[in-house]
Amino acid sequence: MTGDRFLGFRVTPLTRRRLANFRANRRGFWSFWIFLVLFTLSLGAEFIANDRPLLIKYDNALYWPVFTAYPETTFGGEFETETDYRDPYVRQLIEEKGWIVWPPIPYGYRTINYNLPVPAPAPPSADNWLGTDDQGRDVTARLIYGFRISVLFGLVLTAFSSVVGIMAGAVQGYFGGITDLLFQRFIEIWQGLPTLFLLIILSSVVTPNFWWLLGLLLLFSWTSLVHVVRAEFLRARNFDYVRAARALGATDATIMVRHVLPNAMVATLTFLPFILNGSITTLTALDFLGFGLPPGSPSLGELLAQGKANLQAPWLGLTAFFVLAIMLSLLIFIGEAVRDAFDPRKTIGQLSTATGTANEAGAVAQKAAE
Repeated sequence: MTGDRFLGFRVTPLTRRRLANFRANRRGFWSFWIFLVLFTLSLGAEFIANDRPLLIKYDNALYWPVFTAYPETTFGGEFETETDYRDPYVRQLIEEKGWIVWPPIPYGYRTINYNLPVPAPAPPSADNWLGTDDQGRDVTARLIYGFRISVLFGLVLTAFSSVVGIMAGAVQGYFGGITDLLFQRFIEIWQGLPTLFLLIILSSVVTPNFWWLLGLLLLFSWTSLVHVVRAEFLRARNFDYVRAARALGATDATIMVRHVLPNAMVATLTFLPFILNGSITTLTALDFLGFGLPPGSPSLGELLAQGKANLQAPWLGLTAFFVLAIMLSLLIFIGEAVRDAFDPRKTIGQLSTATGTANEAGAVAQKAAE
């Protein structure tokens, strides 16, 4: 950052003050970095938990099973099918002419450990750090992949629902009158529907996948931002700069997007971490009830359901609960920091103080020069 520019973009004093307010909330600031690190690590889950090796050197050639599927014949086997690297016979063939580099957790979220010392679910051990579920799958691997899919689902749903909610709220607030009245009555009826029961019914009609489930939740999640954006547009549509833009012949779309929307986004951004929180919670609830992602998908809600069904294996429910609790807590703390960053009382007050201090310094310097 040099002068008033950062990465090629101009940074205004207001933006710098908002960033300072965000950093001043230490709990939210560090929560943001912790969440960012955890999410970044989960994006590389295949390099952390996988039943495929990261790298193989065989017969003076390098292979990358984490990226490419190789047939067993590549390593001296007998079958043309994809190599099962956990097969002792295959591992012996490879180690005779080379070596294998495994990820820290040599299990994928679907890998079943057939060598458990006790029937599944097995307790934590050196082989399975957090134990296995009732099908013998590694809990640690499923938590990592479940964390990733939960956050990605929440981010995509938040982005789509925010776009729809902002558009609907902007139309309501800007045009007002009969348009606002009809939209409000429709939203009141739509929000009065039993959302969870409708989602369960729709999810039971077909087997939902990631995108199908995303579409179902989008039907109801877009209303969360409408009231905030509508209030901002109702407040701003009669401001002098809006009237001036109309007098100069600007179209309604231009006024809404270029003049009113930037002001409305301040209030909108403070709600996004909380909307993300609600999206993840909704997905977890549907997975817990069995109406979420397809069976076998890594899911925190599915692990919670397994914990409920296997009370003799407390590591199932407790690990999923702690991961979910930490994730949602971090998002809440981030939301609080974002709210502080865009709080107009703090921003305007601090800017006024800074301006006043600069003016006083200037006056003192002028007197000293005289």
